Amino acid sequence: MGQCGITSSKTVLVFLNLIFWGAAGILCYVGAYVFITYDDYDHFFEDVYTLFPAVVIIAVGALLFIIGLIGCCATIRESRCGLATFVFILLLVFVTEVVVVVLGYVYRAKVENEVDRSIQKVYKTYNGTNSDAASRAIDYVQRQLHCCGIHNYSDWENTDWFKETKNQSVPLSCCRETAKSCNGSLANPSDLYAEGCEALVVKKLQEILMHVIWAALAFAAIQLLGMLCACIVLCRRSRDPAYELLITGGTYA
Repeated sequence: MGQCGITSSKTVLVFLNLIFWGAAGILCYVGAYVFITYDDYDHFFEDVYTLFPAVVIIAVGALLFIIGLIGCCATIRESRCGLATFVFILLLVFVTEVVVVVLGYVYRAKVENEVDRSIQKVYKTYNGTNSDAASRAIDYVQRQLHCCGIHNYSDWENTDWFKETKNQSVPLSCCRETAKSCNGSLANPSDLYAEGCEALVVKKLQEILMHVIWAALAFAAIQLLGMLCACIVLCRRSRDPAYELLITGGTYA
C-alpha cells in the first residue's frame, strides 16, 4: 500500500514538473504582456512601481524552468537531497507569488488615483502632432478604447490645443469607426465617442494587474501540490525500509 502511494506521488510529481515548464512560459508571457500594454498607457500612470509585480512574475517564470529540471532529475534519480532542494525552492517561489498577489492588489487599488492625477496633465499637453509622445498616446487610447476626452468629448474645449485651433473640433481619434466623413466637429456629436477615457483607462490597467494576480494564484496552488507530493516521497522513502531495499536492489532475508 505504501509503495503504491509513493509511486502515485512520484507520477504526480513528474507530471507537475512538466506543468512547471508550461507554467514558466505562461508566467513569462503574462509578465511581457503587462510590460507591452503598460508601454501604451504609461503616460496615464506615472508610478513605475506598478510594474514590480510583472518583473517578479517574469523572474518566477524563469525560475520555474530550473525548478522543473531539478524536480524531474530528483524524482527520477530518487535523490533525497535533490527532492529536499526542490521543496525548499518551491517554498521560496510560493512565498514570492503570495507577495506578487498582495502587491497586485495594492497597486490595483492605487490605479484610479494615479490615472486621475496624470490624465488631465497629459490632455493639457496635447498638440495633435505624431512627433509628440503624449499626443500619440492620447490618440492611441481614444481609438483603442473607443472614448473621447477625460469624462466626455466636451473636455476638449478646455484644452490649449482646442483653443488654439479655433475650429470647434476634437481630434479625429474621437470619431466613431462607423461614422463616415467625420471631421471631429462638435456640431455632430453623434459622430464622436460619448464615453470618457479616464474610466476606461482605469479599467484596462486594473484588468492588466488582475492577469498577474490570477496567474500567481493559479501557479501557487500547483506549487502547493508539488510540495505535498515531494514531501510524501521524502517521508515514505525515509520511513519505509522496503522502499529503501527496492532503491538499492536489496531483498529481505
